[in-house]
Amino acid sequence: MWARLESNTIKEILTRPKALTIGGVQYPSNIFSMWTEAELAVIGIVPVTTDMTNFKNKEYYINTDITYAYNTETGKATGTYGTATALPIADLKTSHKKAINSGAANRLAPTDWMVLREADGGTAMPSDIKTKRAAVRTKANAMCTQIDGAANVDALAALYVYNNADPAVRPLGEFPEV
Repeated sequence: MWARLESNTIKEILTRPKALTIGGVQYPSNIFSMWTEAELAVIGIVPVTTDMTNFKNKEYYINTDITYAYNTETGKATGTYGTATALPIADLKTSHKKAINSGAANRLAPTDWMVLREADGGTAMPSDIKTKRAAVRTKANAMCTQIDGAANVDALAALYVYNNADPAVRPLGEFPEV
């Protein structure tokens, strides 16, 4: 990404190479790949560095638009996000619990026919399948309880972060297999 400058002020942000007319001179789009940064700077085009410090996960936050600034002392253009706003925690909890319950239903679905068969007076479901199905429901309930217990958006998001020491482990845990 580049910024096109006029009198040390950003006039345009260029997200991709394109042909330009600057000062009455036409430049082809390949100048972005063939010219050095110094050569581009001579005609008022500088690379943009995006500062991601304030950018937050879009699943949990509304991020501001990027604001761009050019620093004449460093000759650098920077894009910066403002302070992100957390989505309503109640809405997030509701959607996450729906996802958990949906995940549990998907895991139980392949053996649902056994429940119906048994209920209709047919063959009894094997006890190991009953135990595994109960474990899925128990885990779903425990996950929903953890979600309800999250004090804020960051605590909710932390439930889904996998452990660096053991990448298969996260605070929320995983469903058992049926």
